[in-house]
Amino acid sequence: MSLIPTLLGVTLHLLLFLHVSASHSGHLAAPRQKWPVPYRRYDERPDADSYCEALYPFCPTGDRDGRMPYLRETDRISVYRLQAPVWEFKYGDLMGKFHIMHDAVGFSSAETESNFTMEWYELFQLGNCTFPHLRANVSAPFWCNQGAACFFEGIDDAHWSQNGTLEKVGVITGDMFNAMAQWVQQDNHTGIYYETWAVQSHPGPDATVWFESFDCSQFVHRTYRKLAELGAKLSSRSQTNYTKVYLYSGEPTCLGNDSTIFGQPSMKNLAADIQSFYYTFRPHQSYVDLAFSLAEIYEKVVLHKNFYLYYNSEYWHLPMKPPYMQVIYEEVPLP
Repeated sequence: MSLIPTLLGVTLHLLLFLHVSASHSGHLAAPRQKWPVPYRRYDERPDADSYCEALYPFCPTGDRDGRMPYLRETDRISVYRLQAPVWEFKYGDLMGKFHIMHDAVGFSSAETESNFTMEWYELFQLGNCTFPHLRANVSAPFWCNQGAACFFEGIDDAHWSQNGTLEKVGVITGDMFNAMAQWVQQDNHTGIYYETWAVQSHPGPDATVWFESFDCSQFVHRTYRKLAELGAKLSSRSQTNYTKVYLYSGEPTCLGNDSTIFGQPSMKNLAADIQSFYYTFRPHQSYVDLAFSLAEIYEKVVLHKNFYLYYNSEYWHLPMKPPYMQVIYEEVPLP
């Protein structure tokens, strides 16, 4: 494989995101790691640190806890599949050309003639969910990577249909809507961290999935599955494709959490290596610094085949493999 095309592919996609064991003695074998690693759920959502500040406010016109109105049981609610390019308000269809899309679900009440939009996205923008901040006098990288549901009145038809998708995919009852609303609350309060990357062994259909992403499209999939479980019949006239960002690696190794890595003098070399890795992805770099950082990313990821993934508040080492990274616009059929 030529290294030049590989470099161009990896750096292009990374540039897009930059901007915006215990063992046992005796005869008992150590338990094998289960793949994919289950996304960790929490009892409640923690307060966001004041250090984390979004350039664009989260859910500015809606309910940032994902709370929804109660609809009458006799109501008939149309369900819409919504999709538009990421950051369309700023870059137009640019991200759409790379199939980097944002997904949501729309609802329209027949009785009240009210329209609603429900989506799940990052509290502090995508870059903060993908890479940490390195703060002075703090050894461990600092993450601002919460995601949450947002529910607001209205559907911006032009936003979703101009460069994306606005398609009716089914009709549900008021009972179904209210049951879904209760589920959204539970899902939103326990699934709190945004995970950009999906990681698997190779691009083929028989690949082992090491980690699943947890992002806007995954929330939409969970919502559709819940509606189907409640008895909804969903269908689409077009192919239902969604954006997924893949990393490719051999079997990952769990390295530990903040206290085991950054609180132990014996782990100082590993701690320094993780800090150095994430330093190349720091925000607000000059064009000169960015050029050097891209060269370092190529060296670390492609030549040395190293990547440090932060998942479930733990660091994992990924022994990277070609093609290293891909943004895939893959079909996920409605349930």
